[in-house]
Amino acid sequence: MSEPQHQDIDGSDYSKLLAGHLGHLTASQQKTLEIFKQNLEKTNLYSPKSDDRCRPSHDDTTLLRFLRARKFDVEKAQKQFADTCAWRVEHDVENLYATFDPDEMESAKRLYPRWTGRRDKLGIPLYVYRLASLEPLSKEIFAVKPERRYQRIVALWEFLGRFTHQLCSHLPHSTSPTPICSTVTIVDLENVSFKSLWSLRGHLQEASALATSNYPETLHTTAVVNAPSFFPTVWGWIKVEHGSSWSSIPRTYCTLFQQNWFDEGTRNKVHVLGQNPGPELRKFIDNENIPKAYGGELDFNFEDEPNLDQDAKDLIEEMPKGPVIFQDGVVVKPHEGRFSG
Repeated sequence: MSEPQHQDIDGSDYSKLLAGHLGHLTASQQKTLEIFKQNLEKTNLYSPKSDDRCRPSHDDTTLLRFLRARKFDVEKAQKQFADTCAWRVEHDVENLYATFDPDEMESAKRLYPRWTGRRDKLGIPLYVYRLASLEPLSKEIFAVKPERRYQRIVALWEFLGRFTHQLCSHLPHSTSPTPICSTVTIVDLENVSFKSLWSLRGHLQEASALATSNYPETLHTTAVVNAPSFFPTVWGWIKVEHGSSWSSIPRTYCTLFQQNWFDEGTRNKVHVLGQNPGPELRKFIDNENIPKAYGGELDFNFEDEPNLDQDAKDLIEEMPKGPVIFQDGVVVKPHEGRFSG
């Protein structure tokens, strides 16, 4: 894996990419983390490592995601963390994931961003989401009862945090020992009409809203490729700042975009690359890890299973099926215990 360039896809300073992450905290941020832990422990939302507990109830990586999401405002981070803990209890997330049907989980993966089995230059897992592939499956998507559809999304987010991120953190990466806790996603809009995008809006919003609330700071960058001619205009509308005039936007679309498909933090991490994304993608992903469809060398299509790199193959041989976690260098079945967020 080659060394990362000193610029992110949007031209930001590389030194800012790991700001607020483990191993890259300022003295003030480190102190804030300790205060955050103390406050959570007082409210029985966090338990440190002890003689009776081999590891803390929540690792620093998880706690820092909540702090970064709230710009290290302890009070706001604590509220979101408490809300997430309550949400996990309400939806019995530990048991839901541990008992989720493996075949159903594998089938559900076809409907959401899929891991390529590769990583960017920082070691962050690279996902692909080809929306045109969902059109033939739209009836299947909405034939599932809303409650179960929601549970599928939860299970997939748990898989991301408890398997994919843990595995990628264990694999060699340029920012080691800083753990991996986010994703890079290529969203492919080739052959997607506005009508199709509209029909999928609920499907897309549901996953985004769940992540923003309960799995914060898990998105590093989204690169939109093969965007249709209408998309730059649409994206401009989506990014209209709160309080700006909507007078120039057709009334037909106002309601859609005022619903805020994505929160502001998410919108700022989305970059529209157009029809020839290869040169831009190569700034932060090695060519061998970019799918051929986007200007790289990797044999991978959205419908495929992850094409693991050699380091991953040496460690786990092949992708496991169903709900699993990666812990202490091995793949194991989930069990009640540590919350990975």
